[in-house]
Amino acid sequence: MVTFSYLCKTKYSMNIYNRSSIIAFYAKHPDCKETLEKWYNDVAAKNWKRPGDVTRDFNTARTVKNNRAIFKINENDYRLIAEINYQKGWVFIKFIGTHAVYDKVDAATVNLF
Repeated sequence: MVTFSYLCKTKYSMNIYNRSSIIAFYAKHPDCKETLEKWYNDVAAKNWKRPGDVTRDFNTARTVKNNRAIFKINENDYRLIAEINYQKGWVFIKFIGTHAVYDKVDAATVNLF
């Protein structure tokens, strides 16, 4: 028999670090506030164990080297790069920027925050 307390102990979600970087970015780019808040809440509710889980949940996302994923924000206006520790359920935001700035960085190594 599965108990409620057992379910609570086994239900994990992703812990997103650098939330302040999201807030600082949309303070300068208010047109993406709603999208970034939705991204944050959607990701926080996930339980990713492998890169395929990311692309399943965000079909426009791309996974790259170093356990990183690239997310489109506001369609194609902005990009967010996150490094994901699947084993621990941690998401570290490494970059948020315009598409033009994104084109100049290496998604596998950028560490803006």
